[in-house]
Amino acid sequence: MTAIKGANVFVTGGSRGIGKMLVEELYARGAGKVYATARDPRTVTHPDAVPLALEATDPASVAAAAEQAQDVTILINNAGASVRASYLDSPMEDVRRDLETNFYGPLLVTRAFVPVIERNGGGHLLNAHSALSWLADGTPYGASKAALWSQTNSLRLELQPRGIAVTGLHMAYVDTDMTSGVDAPKADPRDIAVAALDGIEAGAHEVLADDTTRWVKSQLSADLDAMYAQLKK
Repeated sequence: MTAIKGANVFVTGGSRGIGKMLVEELYARGAGKVYATARDPRTVTHPDAVPLALEATDPASVAAAAEQAQDVTILINNAGASVRASYLDSPMEDVRRDLETNFYGPLLVTRAFVPVIERNGGGHLLNAHSALSWLADGTPYGASKAALWSQTNSLRLELQPRGIAVTGLHMAYVDTDMTSGVDAPKADPRDIAVAALDGIEAGAHEVLADDTTRWVKSQLSADLDAMYAQLKK
């Protein structure tokens, strides 16, 4: 279990959506300091947060942010993006962009902060995944989240002896800018933030934050046509 009260926390993508709610909920639970990152730190609006510029796919930007946050014990890799690229029709650079943002970006940030957290006596890493870690939606976004899930599972094993617990957060559609064009039921981002922080405090390996996500994971041992009705003959 990891205590949030008094902890110093680094949240990527902390200016809007789930990240903004995470910052608010962290302070509500008594966090000592919350670094909230954004490409433009002026978009971070919480009055107590420490705004930092971060481009998670840029090693120099990640290193500069880590240098300014040497007291961190909890890292939350929340930032992500979806290009909505097509495997067959989009430029390959668009296909790669989802992997750069959602797989390599969190890894760059994690590699920068693991030594920091370890020097500070250990702590916690949370990576934001998706129900699409397990369910194909026809875009590389799902592949990037599936790859991040695998990365998280490996990091959990590697970091446990170093005093760093790891939680994977999975969710379906959430009412944020990323899903503004989606006509489907969506979770409240505050509910997702609450579930994420509950998971950190409980030391959960994974948090399945909504019913859709729980259903999708429950189908992984079934035949593929259980999740993909179009495959049924």
